[in-house]
Order: sequence, then C-alpha cells, then structure tokens
Amino acid sequence: MGGTLTALASILTLTLAQDVTNNALGYFLTADIFILLCIISYLLLPKFAYSRHYMLAVTSVSPGTLGEDHATAGGVPPLQPIIKKAGLLGLCVFYVFSVSITVFPAVSSGIQSVNMDSGSPWATTYFVPLTSFLLYNVADFCGRQATAWVQIPGPTSRVLPALVLCRSVLVPLLMFCNYQPRDHLHTVLFSNDVYPVIFNCLLGLSNGYLGTLPMIYGPKVVPRELAEATGVVMSFFLTLGLAVGSAFSVLIVHSI
Repeated sequence: MGGTLTALASILTLTLAQDVTNNALGYFLTADIFILLCIISYLLLPKFAYSRHYMLAVTSVSPGTLGEDHATAGGVPPLQPIIKKAGLLGLCVFYVFSVSITVFPAVSSGIQSVNMDSGSPWATTYFVPLTSFLLYNVADFCGRQATAWVQIPGPTSRVLPALVLCRSVLVPLLMFCNYQPRDHLHTVLFSNDVYPVIFNCLLGLSNGYLGTLPMIYGPKVVPRELAEATGVVMSFFLTLGLAVGSAFSVLIVHSI
C-alpha cells in the first residue's frame, strides 16, 4: 500500500509540476503530510473505545501471568525445530524476494517505451512510473490481499516451492524487454509496450501472493510457543532475500 501511494504521488507531481524543483518539492511534501497524519492518528488512538479496551486488558493482567510470559519470552528459543518445520517456507520467502529485488526496480525502471521517439507524454513521462512502479505495487498489494481469502497451495505442498522457482523466468523476460541503455545484450525480444506491463503485473502479483503465504504458514506449522520466534526467523529470511536480490540486481544491470 505504501508503494502504491508513493507511485501515485510520483505520477501526480509529474502531472502538476512544470519543473524538476517543484516536482521534488511536491513529492516530498506528500511524505510530510502522511507523517503528520500518522502523528495525529497516534495521538487520537487512545481516545477510541476499541483501543482503550485492549489497553485496559493489558494493564489488568495479573503479575504472576505477566511474569510467566516474560520468562518465556526472555529465553532463547531453540532454532533447530523451527528450521526443521519452517525451513522450506523460509527458503520460499528468501527466493521470492530475492528474485523480485533482482529486477525491481533496477531492471523494470530502465525499460523504456518502444515509442519513445514519438515524443508523447505516455512514452516519455508516464511510461516508467505507470508500468514499473504503480502496476507492480498495485499487483503486489492485490496478491497480498488475496491471501486473506485464498490460501493454496498448503504449507506442506510441494507445489508452493515449485511455483516460487517458476518466478525465475521473469528475470530473463524483463531483461529482454526494451531496457536501455544496452551494452551487452543487444537483442530486444519483446519490442512492444504490452510486454513489460504483463511481466510487471505477474512479478508484483506473484511476489505479493507467494511471498505472503509462507509468512502466514511459518508460525502455524510449529508449536504455539515457538510461533513468535518463527515469525522472527521468517523475517530474517525475507531480509536476507532483499539483500541478496539487491546484490544480484547490480550484476544483472551490468550484464544487459
């Protein structure tokens, strides 16, 4: 959702601002406005009955129960049973995000319209913000939201890692779109603007869906007392995937 709002803010400032300075000013003012709204929301939150109900529930916990929770939380959870139960799901999260960050935004934002010479606003100004950033983030958001209603394949299914591996094909597909400049791979196989639209939608949709499913499944396949620690481990795999994908994106860009 944050990425979608950022992409919309970029397109809006490109439309309204006539020069780079005003464009940048409007773009970052949008972020300031949202920060201000967050601060106001934070200050208003304790005034709502919903918030007060749960805040009161926390303060009313007996000291004995609270001590037990802290004792459990303070110990170091065993890593071996977590890896044994949720290791494959963690690898799925790692691979999903490493593939996505390998090509987005390093490659996808460098794909230009094949009609650039026409001089139309679509080709020169709006093509990259719309096809690379907005479409990807909207598709990613839709993929994440879809997991609230549909959760297939299951946590133990071999179809899930197979689908995750299938996303690898999106890397060469985007590389052979009209990425510019090209120093090594001079052949553009997909010389139509519809191709990056389709590929970016597939990249975002699969990232949102296949990246969220393992994150949901991970804490569910371990004993309840290990659920929180498993969530931390899954987040580690996610962060590692982002780091590895960022490193590979440099190699991919220099190889095109």
